[in-house]
Amino acid sequence: MKEEEKITIIANQLIAYNEKNIDRFISYWDENAKVYLHPDNLIAVGIDEIRNRHVERFKEKDLFAKLISRCVIDDKIVDIEIVTRNFPEGKCFVDVLAIYDIKNFKIMNAWFIIGKPKIENLEQLQN
Repeated sequence: MKEEEKITIIANQLIAYNEKNIDRFISYWDENAKVYLHPDNLIAVGIDEIRNRHVERFKEKDLFAKLISRCVIDDKIVDIEIVTRNFPEGKCFVDVLAIYDIKNFKIMNAWFIIGKPKIENLEQLQN
């Protein structure tokens, strides 16, 4: 598989994520894909669990992942993103490092390192 093809898969998956288009988003994942919190905390197995996690996530009104950088190493794509999320405390920004494993033109495995949420108006809350 060519590097450009791998990049296209992950780029299109990110576009679908930002559009909150669950059907398009899930189309880039293998039926038996696994999602981990790095290194080995398995949080979703298979397309149905991945779909269900993201259906809930896509309900967040401010959800958006801004790509900071992307690199390809063999069959792995590594993205660094800043993700805007909605938490009970308010709108937050979360640093995310994502490692995607591509097999047969689908995401087979994904590992995420997720930073602590940063509240948008933290300075205002502290004053």
